[in-house]
Amino acid sequence: MFFRKKKDAPPPAEPAQDKLDSNSTQLWSGDTNVDRRRFEALLSSIAEVSQTIDLEALLTHIVDISVDHTGAERGFLVLKDGASELTVRVARSRGKKPVAGEVRFARTIVRRVLESRQAVRATVNSDSEALDLGTSVFDLKLRAVMCVPLVARAREGGEAEHGVLYVDSKAATREFKPEDLSLFAALSQHISIALENARLHKDSVEKARMEQAMEIASTIQQGLMPQIPEDVAGYDVFGWYRPAERTSGDFYEVVCTKQGRLGIALGDATGHGIGPALITATAQAQLRAYMRMMADPGAIVTLVNQDLATRMDDGLFLTLFVAVFGADGSLATLNAGQTPPLLWRAATGTLEVLRADGPALGMMGEFEYAAGEPRQLEPGDVLLVLTDGFVEARAVGDSDRLFGESGVRTLLEAQARAGASPKVITEALVEAVLDFAGGKREDDMTIVVVRRKA
Repeated sequence: MFFRKKKDAPPPAEPAQDKLDSNSTQLWSGDTNVDRRRFEALLSSIAEVSQTIDLEALLTHIVDISVDHTGAERGFLVLKDGASELTVRVARSRGKKPVAGEVRFARTIVRRVLESRQAVRATVNSDSEALDLGTSVFDLKLRAVMCVPLVARAREGGEAEHGVLYVDSKAATREFKPEDLSLFAALSQHISIALENARLHKDSVEKARMEQAMEIASTIQQGLMPQIPEDVAGYDVFGWYRPAERTSGDFYEVVCTKQGRLGIALGDATGHGIGPALITATAQAQLRAYMRMMADPGAIVTLVNQDLATRMDDGLFLTLFVAVFGADGSLATLNAGQTPPLLWRAATGTLEVLRADGPALGMMGEFEYAAGEPRQLEPGDVLLVLTDGFVEARAVGDSDRLFGESGVRTLLEAQARAGASPKVITEALVEAVLDFAGGKREDDMTIVVVRRKA
């Protein structure tokens, strides 16, 4: 530590500097009146900083009170951006005014404080000493500089943010005392806490806003799910879904037309959250309209795909299954990348698998979809359509074992053979999958079951 030169001492090799570690107790001078004012100033500053919630206002306030309590002419809040870049977040001058003109400061001192995490006080007595500190100090004719580290706690998923509080003065008569440095360092510790509190408050507000948005989206999405018609001529229908999170990338649709047709659709958009939910809402609205007017699943899916392909970002897509049932038992289907539906035949007790007829929507905007082979349903036949949240459910204690298509087939065969209704089949499958997975749902789960009445 360097102090004033004695008459018989040789000239110093560098500007007089003090370094202050975190355990320093130089805050008090021994003068009761001075120490009382200093203590009151510190408490007042801590209170003002702690009561400020708005982060931008807080940063400006931090620098203003730093300038005021140290008697400096200028003050800066400097943050270290990346490996070496220094960013001036706030620059203020005496009187709570912005610094006019180009913002320059003693970068050498700032970097030294950032590296050592120790507070520094420097007094410049000559031009040569100014040059030793840096060209900015010499050009600005600075005579006193003080800088303290400002380190916030490491945030989740990243390193701690580093910065400094810095003040300086050009006045030849201004010399920061050790007590000033101690007060400045003590204040910086509380400022670090206040900054972290402000960030946490901001994060909590953003989280609350996101939670509210997700709640609204979830409510809207649930409202979009169709009411299952209780009396469909010739058919018994049931649908069910549960999102893995607040919103779902899954959806189903059930439409009855004036022409006596029954239309169902089941889709699964990649991902979770607001984005996939918006995609499903758009697709659902379009399918509801097209299925009322058209009987060809290929034409329906082609129109939906042409619209969605222009809206979906790269890497996003929507798997979709559409089926149109005639009053006479005719069945037209199209599977665009969806988990293959199962058709149980009552007459033979066998299962048919409805494989894909084309790619998922959003992958090829101009693709012309064509419906699969037409089928005829007989009384008692059951069509089961579901998303991969069922077949990819993982066993408790063995994450490599999946419920799989075989698990779905076994349950469907048993329930359909027993004459179970679509609602009973759905409930049995959901119970079996959740029991298999120990109640955990890693993905959205959606299912539609249709049985032709006898």
